[in-house]
Amino acid sequence: MSDTRTDLRIEPLTGGSADALLADWQHAHNTIVPAESAYLSLDDVRERAGRNVLESAYVDDVLVGCSTVRPPRDGVATVIARVLPDHRGRGYGRALYARGLDRARALGAEEIETVVLTSNTAGLRFAERAGFTTEVDRYRLDGDTVDWVELRLTGDDRP
Repeated sequence: MSDTRTDLRIEPLTGGSADALLADWQHAHNTIVPAESAYLSLDDVRERAGRNVLESAYVDDVLVGCSTVRPPRDGVATVIARVLPDHRGRGYGRALYARGLDRARALGAEEIETVVLTSNTAGLRFAERAGFTTEVDRYRLDGDTVDWVELRLTGDDRP
């Protein structure tokens, strides 16, 4: 599946996806989210692919990022886009977020949130520019040295 706004090739994952595809998503996630509490094994990724919408993004055959859509719970879905550092600034994050927002809406989301490590200043700026401007929660997981912040989408981009 391709994204016509960019040269991205998007590969959806399921719990039954090939290990190589799951490993790509795992690599992007664990590289971009270095918090110890967020480290995911291949089995963790496989389990998440069974309950969330996970996608890996490629340009040609090069992995550039991944995304997660957590289906709505109490009307609130979570959309997370991750782009590897060497591939930022080319519109891939915007394309992944747009796909995630579309999927969250199709799943019936009434509100959409994202979650970012507070130490990820580029990710926080990206989320703010994308319209995630209302802070919902801030917390620190066991073993972490930085906080996570949950932000809610506000304005015209809401479902």
